[in-house]
Amino acid sequence: MGIFEMMEKEGHEQLIFLHDRLSGLKAAVGIHDTTLGPALGGCRMWPYPTEEEMVQDVLRLSKGMTAKSAATGCDYGGGKAVIWGNPNTDKSEELFRAFGRFVEGLKGRFITGTDMGTNYEDFVWAAQESKYFVALPESHGGSGDSSLITAYGVTVGIKTALSFAGSDNLKGKGIAIQGVGKVGYHLIENLLAEGARIYASDISESKLDKIRKDFPEVTIVSPEEIYGLDVDVFSPCAMGGIINDETIKLIKAKIIAGAANNQLLEPRHGEILRQRGILYAPDFIVNAGGLIQVVDELSGFDRERAMRKTAGIRELLMRVFEISKDRDIPTNEAAAVLVEERIARLGALQRIYLSK
Repeated sequence: MGIFEMMEKEGHEQLIFLHDRLSGLKAAVGIHDTTLGPALGGCRMWPYPTEEEMVQDVLRLSKGMTAKSAATGCDYGGGKAVIWGNPNTDKSEELFRAFGRFVEGLKGRFITGTDMGTNYEDFVWAAQESKYFVALPESHGGSGDSSLITAYGVTVGIKTALSFAGSDNLKGKGIAIQGVGKVGYHLIENLLAEGARIYASDISESKLDKIRKDFPEVTIVSPEEIYGLDVDVFSPCAMGGIINDETIKLIKAKIIAGAANNQLLEPRHGEILRQRGILYAPDFIVNAGGLIQVVDELSGFDRERAMRKTAGIRELLMRVFEISKDRDIPTNEAAAVLVEERIARLGALQRIYLSK
C-alpha cells in the first residue's frame, strides 16, 4: 500500500519527513486529525528495520493520539513524531536541536515531548529551538517525568478492569508485565505496593537487571514466556502490535490492560479477544495519563489536578465496558464510539462563525 493510500485509509491530514545531513537526523511527523485542536503527541526514537515500518508506526501512533485526546476530553488533535535511530548510540545535541527547529517550523500545528527511546533531557536541547515541547524537567519550567502519571493511569485501568470482572483487590493477583522501561518500572512499583504477584519480561537485559536489584520479589521470564502465563492480567508496556494471530492463541489471562500503544495488530483482534472471554481495556484510554499531564502543563501545570483527571480513567473505562456489553461489540469498537461522538459534536461547533 502506498503512503497516500495509507493516509486516506486511516484519515491522516499530513505526513512530514525531516532530514538534516549534518546531525544525521532522519525523522517523520504524522498529523492525523486536528478537528479538536493542534496535534499533540510524543516523539519516539527507534532503530526501525525499514523506512516502511517507520512510516507505518508514525501513522498508527498519530491516529491513536487522536483517539486518546478525544476520549479523555482534551481539546487537541492526534500527532506523533518518530526519529529513526538507535536511542543508545545515536543521540546528540545537534540532532535534537535540528529536530527542534523543524518542530518550530510547524508553528504550533504539532506539539511534542517524550516517548519510547527519548527522555525529557533530550528535549531540553530541542526546546532551545522551539516553544512547542512539553514534559520538560521541572527545572526547565516543565511538568517533569510523565511516566509516573502514566503508570498511575495504567494502575487505575487494571483495577477498573478487575472490578468490572469481579473485584479490584490486587492482593495475590498475578500480573504479567511485558516491558519494564519508564512506565513498566513504575507500574511494578505501584502493583507491588498493593500486594500483586508480578511476572516481567523485556528484551533489554540492563532493564531487567534493575528490576532484579530493586524488586527481587518479581519473577523474570523470557519474552516468549510472558504471553502464556496463567495470570489474572496481561499488561503490555512495550511495543505495539503484540496482540496478533500468533500471540492471541497463547494468552491465558482474562484481562489485558497496559501502557503500550496500538496493542491490537488489527481491529479484528478485539473481536477475537471478546470471543475468548478476555476483557481488553483499550490502550489509548488506559495509557492516557501522560497526555493528561502535558495538556495540563500547557495551561499551567497543577499535579493534583492532573492526577484527579487521570483517576477519571476509571469512569471512561466503565463506560466503554458498558457500551461493549449493551451493544454486544468488542471493547475497542466501544471506545471508538466515544471518540467518534465527541469529535462529531465538537467539530460541528465550527459552523458557528467567529469574527476576526
